[in-house]
Amino acid sequence: MDMHRKKRIEILLEAPAQKRLTDLLDRLDVNGYTVLPVIGGKGHHGVWSREGLPSAAGTMVSVSIIASEERLNEVLEPVFELVRRHIGIVTVSEVMVIRGDRF
Repeated sequence: MDMHRKKRIEILLEAPAQKRLTDLLDRLDVNGYTVLPVIGGKGHHGVWSREGLPSAAGTMVSVSIIASEERLNEVLEPVFELVRRHIGIVTVSEVMVIRGDRF
């Protein structure tokens, strides 16, 4: 089976900024992304959980993108510009995919 090397960009971001991020990804013509709710975690300020929060304020989402090496900086730079103004982190890792033409 043929495998293709790609980059996974993972963005952990406060939920109220999600629409700004996905609108940006659409403007950048990103082929696809996945948004998942984050139920809790631990960071610089200790343990947190979305349980019991009355609104989206204080909650987090995780957005995952698979991109080609050639598009990495084109996508990563504007994404980081948005994320750095909010609570969030961006990571990049190498992944192998089966249907490389999709990314």
